[in-house]
Amino acid sequence: MLVQPHLFIPGPTNVPEPVRSAMDIPMEDMRSPEFPKFTLPLFEDIKKIFKLKKGRVFLYPSSGTGAWESAITNTLNVGDKVLMSRFGQFSLLWVQMAERLGLKVELCDEEWGDGIPVEKYADILAKDTAHEIKAVFCTHNETATGVTSDVAGVRKALDAAGHPALLYVDGVSAVGSIDFRMDEWKVDCCVSGSQKGLMLPTGVGILAVSDKALAANKTSKMQKAYFTFEDMIATNDQGYFPYTPPTQIYRGMRVSIDMLLEEGLENVFARHNRLATGVRKAVDAWGLRLCANHEKWNSDTVSAIVVPDGVDAVEVIKTAYYRYNVSLGTGLNKVAGKVFRIGHIGAVDEVMLGGALFGVEMALRDCGHKFELGSGTGAAAQHYSDTATRSASSRAGVTARKAA
Repeated sequence: MLVQPHLFIPGPTNVPEPVRSAMDIPMEDMRSPEFPKFTLPLFEDIKKIFKLKKGRVFLYPSSGTGAWESAITNTLNVGDKVLMSRFGQFSLLWVQMAERLGLKVELCDEEWGDGIPVEKYADILAKDTAHEIKAVFCTHNETATGVTSDVAGVRKALDAAGHPALLYVDGVSAVGSIDFRMDEWKVDCCVSGSQKGLMLPTGVGILAVSDKALAANKTSKMQKAYFTFEDMIATNDQGYFPYTPPTQIYRGMRVSIDMLLEEGLENVFARHNRLATGVRKAVDAWGLRLCANHEKWNSDTVSAIVVPDGVDAVEVIKTAYYRYNVSLGTGLNKVAGKVFRIGHIGAVDEVMLGGALFGVEMALRDCGHKFELGSGTGAAAQHYSDTATRSASSRAGVTARKAA
């Protein structure tokens, strides 16, 4: 194959050339007296991606799952009651982790394709007058089903009930791509990962924590070692880490943060919405539907597309990969074989997504779905053409390429 595979899974995402170039450097001394000049500003600037002014951000050599574990074990205690919902593979895994770590989960089990049941949360919190619930968990963007939930609505429910519970958010496929406001929504722990909106290789679990969560750490007695806040704080304050850091990824992170801030976070969010809308118009034109059960749930970072009767999503994915060199996301757990996913997160633009949709059209046709070729790509092209501007993202990209 003369070209690299066209990657349209919802993570790991495409790495922009300036970011990749920044990581293509010799190994460096992570304990040199010069290293803090790089890391201390990095710690502060990544807080801007979360819209966090106080608190702090921890960078763990792990996946986002490691940051999940850190959030729980550093702020809660075995036997604590927590409120969670399950409506996709990743919210399911978060529930499993909470139970394995000894938390008592009050669970809202929702249909896969729905999001966080804000009204149920509000009712449960209002009735919890003894404040037995110590934390409320929200998966902001359920990557498996292409569903984005209303975190701000959960905060309103907490405030309306006068409830002091900590608020935790899984922002792995949301942060840096979908509007997220840690300070405004009074989120206490937000988890993300390097391989999604930050456009980096997999390998860094990111945990943003509020001052309230840092205070909760003082009374947390859960067993922890690798993920403990205390060791991170003691070394991070000096510009170092308690264990060997992935320095090359952090060099790339410096550039990815600069690119996002130069584009402007509001412009980043608008770009993702515009690109996702084009994909959704293509889905409509194909006569298909999203896994998301309502427009309000539609994700701007990943579309999970339900295949019609008689078509196997696994075959669509295999055909796209082997025949057309396009990587699509597979269906997970309950939606395996029923959906395929198009990731439109991170470093993507109209032409890239046009190629993805072109490949999907051919794979769908080859697998037996009858529709007019070009209908989906044409609908997306019409949308992108109608809404085209000389965007901040293109200017930021040019600037970054010049800098590289």
